[in-house]
Amino acid sequence: MFEILFEALIAGLGTCLGAAVVVLFGRMKDHALSLLLGFASGVMGAVVIVDLLPSSLYYSGPAICLSGFVGGFLLVTALDYSLNTLLPGRHSSQAYRRMGYLIALGIALHDLPEGIAIAAGYSASTALGPVLALAIGLHNIPEGMATAAPLRAGGMGGGRVLAISALVSLITPLGTLLGLYILRVSPATNALLLALAAGTMLYIVVEKLVPAALNNHGIFALAGMAGGFIFMLRLNSLF
Repeated sequence: MFEILFEALIAGLGTCLGAAVVVLFGRMKDHALSLLLGFASGVMGAVVIVDLLPSSLYYSGPAICLSGFVGGFLLVTALDYSLNTLLPGRHSSQAYRRMGYLIALGIALHDLPEGIAIAAGYSASTALGPVLALAIGLHNIPEGMATAAPLRAGGMGGGRVLAISALVSLITPLGTLLGLYILRVSPATNALLLALAAGTMLYIVVEKLVPAALNNHGIFALAGMAGGFIFMLRLNSLF
C-alpha cells in the first residue's frame, strides 16, 4: 500500500515539477511540450483501450462497464464545464492571480479521479498501476506550468507558487487512498472504478491533451502519441 501511495505522490508531484520549470526557466518550448503531451496522451489512450475497459468487462459485464465509463466521462465533463464558466472571457493583468487559483482548483478536481484510477489500475494488474502513475505524472507537468504561469504573471513569488502547486500535488495520492479504501470495503466496485477511470482518462486525452499537443507542434505531438501508444503496448507484452 505504501508503495502505491508513494508512486501516486510522485505522479502528483508532476504538477510541482511543471511549476518549478516556469519559476526557474520560464515557458517550455513548444516542440518539447507537444512531445510530452503527445506521449502522455498515447500512453493514457492505450491504457483505456488495452487495459481499463477489458479489465472492467472481465470483472463485471457490459452494463456496469458502460455505466462506469459514461459516468466517468460525464463527471469530468461537468467539472470542466463548471470551471470554464467561472473563467472570464478576457483577462487583465490584475486578474492573473485569480485565473491561476481557478486553474489550480480545476487541476485538483481532475487529480482526484486520476488518483482513484491509479488505485483501480493496481487492483487490475501490478504492471498497470505504475504505467498509469507515469502517464498521469507526465500530463501533470504541463498542468503545473499552466497553474504557475498566470500566478507568476500576477506578481506572485516563486516560493508561494511552488507551495500552491505542492498542495495540488497531494490530491493525487489522496484520490489513490480513497480508491484503495473503496476497493477494500467493496471489492465488487473494482469493475466500476476501472470503467470510471477509463471515462475520466478518455475525456482528458480527447479534450485536453491531444488538442493542446497538436496546437503547439503537430509533428512532435503525433510522434509523442505514437511513441506513448507503442510504449504501452510493448510494456503489456512483457506481463
